[in-house]
Amino acid sequence: MKLFRRTEALADRAQTRPPTPEPAQGTREHIITPPEPAVFELAGLSFWYGHKRALADISIDFPVNKVTALIGPSGCGKTTLLRCLNRMNDLIPGVRVEGDVRYRGEEIYTPGIDPVEVRRRIGMVFQKPNPFPKTIFENVAYGPRIHGTASGKAELEAIVESSLKRAGLWAEVADRLHQPGTGLSGGQQQRLVIARAIAVSPEVILMDEPCSALDPIATARIEELIDELRNQYCIVIVTHSMAQAARVSQKTAFFHLGKLVEAGPTGEIFTNPRDNRTQDYITGRFG
Repeated sequence: MKLFRRTEALADRAQTRPPTPEPAQGTREHIITPPEPAVFELAGLSFWYGHKRALADISIDFPVNKVTALIGPSGCGKTTLLRCLNRMNDLIPGVRVEGDVRYRGEEIYTPGIDPVEVRRRIGMVFQKPNPFPKTIFENVAYGPRIHGTASGKAELEAIVESSLKRAGLWAEVADRLHQPGTGLSGGQQQRLVIARAIAVSPEVILMDEPCSALDPIATARIEELIDELRNQYCIVIVTHSMAQAARVSQKTAFFHLGKLVEAGPTGEIFTNPRDNRTQDYITGRFG
């Protein structure tokens, strides 16, 4: 399978880029900031549920080692876009996709691309914690087992421990790994689900309102975890909390009625948006 084959090619292209010409004498040098490396590149993406168009001509990049927040009113297409990134919408009858969704330069909707492999590389955390009715250990071990990424018991145990540590949960559950995951608190269950997602070594983590069902203390812990994980992953999060988007993200995209209104650095979106609709939404005039 050729999925994600262009990682090295992108690096080679960067190394062979022609040198920047020296500025002429007597002129002021104009510094151009190079574009951030993009994990995802969307171009002209449109999506339909039957005859209903949910996304219209979306073009946006998602950079590596950054958190991108998708904001906008309910029903504007945020979750639909998130599910397009790992082909979860394929599971819904009657849907249709147009445009490009490129991961590391490769179109993931090309015939022959295995959607199961796409979902392994691009993990997802849902709004409501959904641990399996299994032990804490088996929740995390499930992915490595079915994908065959652990060569034996010792390696599987190491993956489980490493994943729980990265999810900030190991210290709280190390002595009860064989108790049900459903017995954990809501915030712990969400961190367990995150540990389960990263156990299969994804490169992207998608989060659909991961804190909406949690109390403020659990929410703060998940936000701290998101900030830690972005050093290893590209993270895309859907949130209805403007404060949360401002706290956890480095890039923000505002959606309205299935269209991308604007996207940019989070600080600029919240302090100096270009579109009046963005200003109205983040200040609470509608939504």
